[in-house]
Amino acid sequence: MTIDFEASCLPRHGRSFPIEVGIAGDGVARSWLIRPHADWADWDWTAEAEALHGLSRERIMHEGQTVDIVLAELVAAVAGQRVVADSLIDQYWLDTLASAAGAASPFRIDHVASLFDEQGADEQRVADAVAHADAQGVVRHRAAGDALWLSALISRLTGVVRVPVLVAAQ
Repeated sequence: MTIDFEASCLPRHGRSFPIEVGIAGDGVARSWLIRPHADWADWDWTAEAEALHGLSRERIMHEGQTVDIVLAELVAAVAGQRVVADSLIDQYWLDTLASAAGAASPFRIDHVASLFDEQGADEQRVADAVAHADAQGVVRHRAAGDALWLSALISRLTGVVRVPVLVAAQ
């Protein structure tokens, strides 16, 4: 299972909180918009991040779900599977989401580099997998799209092919 978060900004630009999470695996991709928690009221938001993911504060305030609902549905969707991301920062955003919901982080996120090592993938195999993922035409910089991209990369790398179906953001 792959995971990706979109956020209010990158931590180097200030205190960052998650605004969208997406997963892909077992032939399905799904995402949730996250309504900002009251604990994050004075945390940072950058125009740079908004321009990248295209999500406004107003949109996530109106369309986002509460942190407890997102966390519960995310945990149910992952259901004990291995979770892989292409950025180490995704664990920070999962931890931030869980903390706002009053819970411990529900699972660990592995970095895709550990999968490369397990597969014994050399630079050429990784480059081939990246080219394959790029050719899928998924919308990047949205959580489900980025999770789909990573899922396609991993499928190519491991030889396990599943065509994910994107489920609308919840």
